[in-house]
Amino acid sequence: MVLDLAGALLPREESTSDKFLELMRDPFGQKLVSNAILVALYTSLGVSFGIFCLFCILRPFNAVVYAPRLRHADEKHRPPPIGKTLWAWWNPIMKTKEDFVCEKIGLDGTIFLRFTRMCRNIFLVLGVAGCAILIPVNVVKSKQLQEEGNFAQGEVIFLMTPLSLSGDIYWVFVAVAYLFDFVICGFLWWNYRAVHRLRRKYLDSPEYQNSLHSRTLMVTDIPRSLRSDQGLVEITDTLRTTPEVPRASIGRNVKDIPDLIEEHETAVIALEGVLSKYLKNPNKLPAERPMCKPSKKDPEYTNKDEKVDAIDYLTARIQRLETQIKDIRETVDKRDAMPYGFASYETLESAHSVAFSAKNKHPKGTTVRLAPRPNDLIWKNLPLDPKTRRWRRFINNLWIALLTAGYFIPNALIAVFLAKLNNLAFIWPSFGTLMEKNPNFWAVVQGIAAPAVTSAFYYFLPIIFRRLSIKAGDLTKTSRERHVIHQLYSFFVFNNLFVFSLFAAGFSFIAAIIKATKEDGKSFMQAVDDYHLFKQIMIALCNVSPFWVIWLLQRNLGAAIDLAQVVNLAWGSFSRKFLNPTPRQLIQRTAPPPFDYTSYYNYFLFYSTVALCFAALQPITLVVTAFYFSIDVWMKKYLLMYVFCTKTESGGLFWRVLFNRFLVGTFISNLMVALMVGARVDASRWSMLGVMVPLPLLLLGFKFYCKNTFDNSMRYYTKGETAKGSEAPPPISKESRRRDRVAVRFGHPALYQKLTVPMVHEKSRHLLGELYRGRLDGDIGTTAGYSDVYSMKRMSKENPGKTTGVTAPFEFIAESNMDFENFKDRPEFSDEHGGEGSVYGHVSRPGTPMDSERGRSSSRDSERTYSADGGDGVTYPKGYHSTPSALREYSPSPSMDGGQREQYQLRDETALLHEAAPMGRMTPTREYTPYSSDGDRQDYFRGGR
Repeated sequence: MVLDLAGALLPREESTSDKFLELMRDPFGQKLVSNAILVALYTSLGVSFGIFCLFCILRPFNAVVYAPRLRHADEKHRPPPIGKTLWAWWNPIMKTKEDFVCEKIGLDGTIFLRFTRMCRNIFLVLGVAGCAILIPVNVVKSKQLQEEGNFAQGEVIFLMTPLSLSGDIYWVFVAVAYLFDFVICGFLWWNYRAVHRLRRKYLDSPEYQNSLHSRTLMVTDIPRSLRSDQGLVEITDTLRTTPEVPRASIGRNVKDIPDLIEEHETAVIALEGVLSKYLKNPNKLPAERPMCKPSKKDPEYTNKDEKVDAIDYLTARIQRLETQIKDIRETVDKRDAMPYGFASYETLESAHSVAFSAKNKHPKGTTVRLAPRPNDLIWKNLPLDPKTRRWRRFINNLWIALLTAGYFIPNALIAVFLAKLNNLAFIWPSFGTLMEKNPNFWAVVQGIAAPAVTSAFYYFLPIIFRRLSIKAGDLTKTSRERHVIHQLYSFFVFNNLFVFSLFAAGFSFIAAIIKATKEDGKSFMQAVDDYHLFKQIMIALCNVSPFWVIWLLQRNLGAAIDLAQVVNLAWGSFSRKFLNPTPRQLIQRTAPPPFDYTSYYNYFLFYSTVALCFAALQPITLVVTAFYFSIDVWMKKYLLMYVFCTKTESGGLFWRVLFNRFLVGTFISNLMVALMVGARVDASRWSMLGVMVPLPLLLLGFKFYCKNTFDNSMRYYTKGETAKGSEAPPPISKESRRRDRVAVRFGHPALYQKLTVPMVHEKSRHLLGELYRGRLDGDIGTTAGYSDVYSMKRMSKENPGKTTGVTAPFEFIAESNMDFENFKDRPEFSDEHGGEGSVYGHVSRPGTPMDSERGRSSSRDSERTYSADGGDGVTYPKGYHSTPSALREYSPSPSMDGGQREQYQLRDETALLHEAAPMGRMTPTREYTPYSSDGDRQDYFRGGR
């Protein structure tokens, strides 16, 4: 009873439906034998070793691809230096300890490496135990049955499966199920403790202790009567765990600004692409100017299909969008409050004790939780009310369920027809004739089409799930990624494991029932009883197990490709030579790319689940999986230390998702053993199944034990309340409270985000005066300064008396400066490659203060707070004076004395609405210096910097 997948085509006289059904019963189209596994092993190891040697040779000469973190990270986060020899990278990877690595790559990267090591250790132990116990039992019993003539001769690979076993021998499998569960739970418990230690160390770190978000609460679902700063204080006071009064800030309605900024950035990037292609050779421009279709979101154009001049259109659209953003920013204040806000305490202990007290409670109908990092928030979902969020979550789950359940149809068609075009030709004669005319061409298509279609779908699948999660109302990017891991895992297990593995058994069952009812005249129930469904399922799983061995062997090839960065290296060379990349794209390619934790976690969980499911059916899957993790654990360590960065640091919050999914995989493994027992045991079947009943209960109990033991102390720095009767803390000085700037630090980025400026190659500077018909000599990122007079020569500010060579506020980048090193202090680049500049040191944000005590940023972007005519002093937005209680703490009235004016100037550095049109100007009576008389640094404004 060995694997015998279809090898011959059906006779021509059979109907198309019969042919189709026969093909679906046998989707693989070839035999999987021991030789195929050996070929896969040799091929995987050989190609992987070749790619590994390529990495060793190329690494010393291409630090941009193989060590960008070493080039750009600050002193605290910079990994150990590595030499130019082929094996110089080995010692830093093998000798660095976990605590050292955690300091360099962050807690998320450290937990990823720990999870990988845990998988390696689990499957090493399970592989030894499974092969030592199960393989001898299976092989000896199968050989015995062969000698007795009760089992046909077959491949060695099938002798290692329980395909021929029956009876009481399955007590061994029940015992192994218990052994596996105890081993897995033991490793999970050990690593849960380690993650708990790392998390507590993270909470005690100066970086976390000194951050504003660590002592800030986020309050959502606020009723309309409490939507004010004072209302937030009332909500937190109901919890009564600390005498401290928080500094509160209610959210503001930013209207359409986020959408407009997104459209503006899209237009700028499109303009950069058009100019990069058009100005590829500045000395020989194309005969025709580039054309494009107007944006579907542009109300200025009614005919969206009519092509217009791309440069003129995009520059005009950028101008209109900047004007809209400026106008709307002027109207923003707190009078239109939103149902969310933030409350910051002076001490971390107070914030965490209040958050713990609010756990599973809803004071005054609100939800109070610890605030995430500001860059982790999904701002557009914060205003959603609970009812809307529940409905969206229901619709999201419905769409994901339909996508997961419905994908088996295209998956089956790809496996049957696209992977083997002969099957398609068999039921479509005209296509068969076409194949006979060009056999070589269609052979290439057959080898590329199925992998390409499948890979493309799996590439876009996480993107689809991310968008669905955002639509469902996730409040943070971290929670979105956790949900995507769960959704991807469910999708892969259902479609790529269950449906694929049971494909042949399912269609064989359908064909047998149809044959029995139509030809033999049996009833449906009688046909089902005669088929022995569970036995056929177990046979199908044993027969398909060699495929999963081959599939797991090929994962080593993917790990080697990741290490060698083959895709990034090839794509960078190809695009630079053939695709006319923009300066922005060239700069981004030299930056450390963000690590896709979601996809890698999903792959690792799926590999683990496959190995656990087939552990009892084909024990060598455990050995192959252990071999994969043993190699990948140090490959990923190199990548995280020297290549990749964490885009948004969650502080290790992925662990619970991984823990729960691993328990799910263990539970599925127990179900597989129960299926084997139910299919192959007669007399003592129910006794064995009864003994296995405690297994899922033990897994459930273990989950709740770990949750109750570790989760609260991992999440909250402290759970205790302030002692009753204790004295209130001393009054907090205004200067100390000023540094919190909760309204700014947790203000919507749309209020202060710097608008993207088009980047152009330096070699094209002399042509832009003729090509660009937008604003003249505007400061980079400003929203004012437009002019219709673009043909006049403008005077150069750098060289008085000389004319400038350009009439537009582009940022010109020389070839030698197109490196991330020169732009890592700018949020538009650092946020995508390190998360708020945490890897590269402190990044200055125009209009936003720093968490640490420091003066006004010296970044050139901050000069945009000066008046438009270049004089001394600062400018304020139009709506600022009309809303004294909403937008400011001190009055900027001209009647202020010197001390008040200086105090206000210190306050104005937040400059939330610095992009707005100027209203007035205040000239300082003296020039402020960055240091006061006592040597302390202070904020200052002075003209002509």
